Amino acid sequence: MNKASRLFCPALITPKNAVVKQTEQLSRSQKLLTELGLVKSGSNGTYQIMPMAQRSVDKLIGLVQSNMGLAGGQKISLPILTSTQLWKKTGRLEGDISEFYMVRDRSGKQFLMSPTHEEAVTAMLATTSPISYRQLPLRLYQIGPKFRDELKSRFGLMRAKEFLMKDMYTFDVSEETATRTYATVSAAYDRLFQQLEVPFVKVNAATGMMGGSLSHEYHYISPVGEDTLLQCSSCGFAGNSEVLETSLQESPTSCPSCKSTSLSTVRGVEVAHTFLLGDKYSKPLGATFLNTSGKPQSLVMGCYGIGITRIIAAALEVLSTDQELRWPKLLAPYDVCLIGPKQGSKEQQPAEAIENELLGNIGELCGHQELLHDDRKELTIGKRLLEAKRLGHPLTVVVGAKAVQPEAPKLEVHLSDGDSLELDINEALKLVAEHSQHKRDLLLGRFEQYKEKVGHQL
Repeated sequence: MNKASRLFCPALITPKNAVVKQTEQLSRSQKLLTELGLVKSGSNGTYQIMPMAQRSVDKLIGLVQSNMGLAGGQKISLPILTSTQLWKKTGRLEGDISEFYMVRDRSGKQFLMSPTHEEAVTAMLATTSPISYRQLPLRLYQIGPKFRDELKSRFGLMRAKEFLMKDMYTFDVSEETATRTYATVSAAYDRLFQQLEVPFVKVNAATGMMGGSLSHEYHYISPVGEDTLLQCSSCGFAGNSEVLETSLQESPTSCPSCKSTSLSTVRGVEVAHTFLLGDKYSKPLGATFLNTSGKPQSLVMGCYGIGITRIIAAALEVLSTDQELRWPKLLAPYDVCLIGPKQGSKEQQPAEAIENELLGNIGELCGHQELLHDDRKELTIGKRLLEAKRLGHPLTVVVGAKAVQPEAPKLEVHLSDGDSLELDINEALKLVAEHSQHKRDLLLGRFEQYKEKVGHQL
């Protein structure tokens, strides 16, 4: 069980009459995460993640790892530093490199603080003893920090200079099998985003500096997004406006899917990207396998990225209000917050007996690590409840004066969507059980009963 009195959560305290000078545009998620002490700003464009937000990060990592495992992924770890010589071989140092962090060691050798690892993982396989076609497909992924010297880092974790990312690299014997791998990993991505229950769109995308023949982006729709998308209100189709204009050689006036004219321009936050790369990296770096004839042949690759910290910030951006966080159910730091009576109140003794009973019962239903006990009884119930609402706990259970009234005692239960209920103990426990069951259903891929909450996926 977690106690609020022991939780390190350095909230930003602003004096009542202080005039705050705004030096940058803040997103809703950045403002709330900072004010509530879940994230602290480090140096320009970097952020320190506090314990409560770290719980959310860890949950998302677990969810991503589960889905990558289902897609046949094997987890590895690659060095952050990659030799610039590898990037020169693939030609990726010939373009704009202003976003890259570069360092030299004491002997003068130059390295990149990797923004991505295509060269590193491909070079690793190139130096591995001959790989047989029988070992393929091979699907390797890692979760770790990436670095980009953003010209304008903004919106907190959504566009930071250091960020956490899952990147998978796949290796196949042919374009045909690589396309099947692409479909398998894409299905795992679809499943992940359905589990998160945040409306998303999947669009055809340009391959850009990554190269390759096929690419898709996953977006959360938000005014702070940096990509322009065209969305159809009739059938739910969405597409990257730049890609659509390039393929049609003009700006579309009707939906490419249903031909409706109900197209509107929306902004999207890109949270994941998939690429079918072919031999763009394997050929120049000499990564081969031995085919059925025993002859070397270039590996056919794909790469698949998910922005871990960006998903959390973008999901909060979409779901939250201006004053209160709203978490995807599977990412909320805690499932339940339990608030007991104030120290010295007339109901303290009988209410604490109920509170102690609930600590055990709720913990058994949702898991003791998913229960936050706000034991700061020197604070009023109102003050603790206000903080709990702002933090966005899915369920907040209050044991106050109404819990000990002689006739029809009731607990107050506050839901993260703003609803509040007065329930007896059994009804409150049933609500906790339903919430826990909902989470289990999502983890098992049972989306149908909740599908109306998910939005369009294409």
